[in-house]
Amino acid sequence: MLERTLAIITGDGQVTTKTETVPELKENEALIKVHASLISPGTEMNGVKNRRANPVDQNEENRFGYANAGEILEIKGDAKGLKPGMRIAAMGGGFALHANYACVPVNLIVPIPDNVSYGQASYACLGATSLQAVRRTVPELGEYGMVLGQGIVGNLASQLCQLSGARVLGWESLKTRAEIAKACGITKIVNYLEEDAVEAAKEFAAPYGNDFAIFAFGGDGDAAYKSVLDCMKVSADGHQMGRIVLVGGCQVKIGGGAASGNIDVRSSARTGPGYHDPAWEYGADYPNAFIQFTTTRNLELIVRLISENKLLVDPLTTHNLPLEEAGKAADMLIGTPDQAMGIVLEMSH
Repeated sequence: MLERTLAIITGDGQVTTKTETVPELKENEALIKVHASLISPGTEMNGVKNRRANPVDQNEENRFGYANAGEILEIKGDAKGLKPGMRIAAMGGGFALHANYACVPVNLIVPIPDNVSYGQASYACLGATSLQAVRRTVPELGEYGMVLGQGIVGNLASQLCQLSGARVLGWESLKTRAEIAKACGITKIVNYLEEDAVEAAKEFAAPYGNDFAIFAFGGDGDAAYKSVLDCMKVSADGHQMGRIVLVGGCQVKIGGGAASGNIDVRSSARTGPGYHDPAWEYGADYPNAFIQFTTTRNLELIVRLISENKLLVDPLTTHNLPLEEAGKAADMLIGTPDQAMGIVLEMSH
């Protein structure tokens, strides 16, 4: 029986590793020899922080991770064009674990070209999350927009909006993340703790006003929402207009009627249609004519943009650590977010 090492969250919120037998493949599932896995500094670390704040029985452990890359060793059932030996990116909660071996449904796996490293490919999942948010935002050539939070999702969303032809102003208070954003081509960054972000945003989009804003952060978003309303374009009758998309886990109180003008507030969830639909994950297809950009297609596009050097992910990686140091990685992401952002875990076999 094949053994694997995987990262787990203990009952008191510590991150460590354990060894277990690799489960048998299910129908339409692939066994992946993982080479790199990306920790989500937002969703995953929030789970760790919540467990530390609300500990449970020490024997209650959670395995985690949902973004990795490696090579296919074996496929059971419909391979959907995948082959053993193929270099791939994979995703999925409960599937693409922080582990050196993973069993993943076929529709959550996409091939990667030779010029994309495993570390780069591990960004495909969070890239698809950002892409789904951008699709919800619908940026157009020549529009102006703001992306609040320049973590991994906010950074990639900013880059994708710029690839769509929009002009983007990033809001970020952590200087390291602002520097990373600039290294990725997001040249307009405002530190909202040190500058008047509203005036900076108005000047950025003058004389038109901003057309959209993406909220890519967690926590209380009320103050940010009020500030963003003051930056949006305004119709002749005095109403704010444009789109606000919530992709991060922030909480925002939205006033109706004149309180929010004619703003469209949208939520963006996950990586695109299909994810968390078990029938689809395990090989079912949606009609392409009606559902064009599924999770698989979003993953494919992110990988292609990385391959073409149009979407930059290398500057996002602040640390490469072995899987056995997953606990150190978690502590860094929680304790020093100004120094750590993209941590790629590397696997030994």
